[in-house]
Amino acid sequence: MTGLNVENITHDWGAKRALDAVSFSVAPGQFCALLGPNGAGKSTLFGLLTRLFTPRTGRIEIAGHDVSREPLGALSKTGVVFQQPTLDLDLSVWRNMLYFAGLHGITGRAARLAASEALDRLGMEERARERVRDLNGGHRRRLEIARALMHRPGVLLLDEPTVGLDAQTRSDLVAHVHGLARDTGLAVLWATHLTDEIWPIDQLVVLHKGRVLEQGEVPVTGAALTAHFLRLTESEGA
Repeated sequence: MTGLNVENITHDWGAKRALDAVSFSVAPGQFCALLGPNGAGKSTLFGLLTRLFTPRTGRIEIAGHDVSREPLGALSKTGVVFQQPTLDLDLSVWRNMLYFAGLHGITGRAARLAASEALDRLGMEERARERVRDLNGGHRRRLEIARALMHRPGVLLLDEPTVGLDAQTRSDLVAHVHGLARDTGLAVLWATHLTDEIWPIDQLVVLHKGRVLEQGEVPVTGAALTAHFLRLTESEGA
């Protein structure tokens, strides 16, 4: 399949096992919620997906490209929003977009068109001339998502993208990314520790202490999902 495929990924930090035989897949057009508490291994997994480091065992495939054997092909099909913001606060929205386009080898008219389309898709085009420093947290996150989509990836990875945002802004951002998956065919992996960011239509992967405890359709929603998640993790030990 295209999209994202993770097979039997194991990774250690010294004597500590961060990920233990993790496997799951995300199809094009699918929103997959990677749910786990802090320290579950979500950020380690994102580091492996984005080639920051190499897994001890296993295989990762992005849009048909093996991350270890075809890193450039895999990364060219990957859009990433990390937990920590990576915007230049003193540049305008537009300049941030064009700079990132250049990193992907997109220049001139093609860069301007890609930036305009991505900003419009995220409802940010009217803010193109504003300095990033003057944007609120929600608009900064929208800009980071727009920037991640400029090169038209097949897979979008978001690591705890709503940290520090208020409840309404979080809800709006979750809805927007669901719409992107539905309307553009993106395979979306959304890492979170918040159950209210997960919709009934989503795929769910529950990660705890580096292991997948459960995956598949969302079994319940709302407060029932929170209780279900707590039962799963408590059964494995705190």
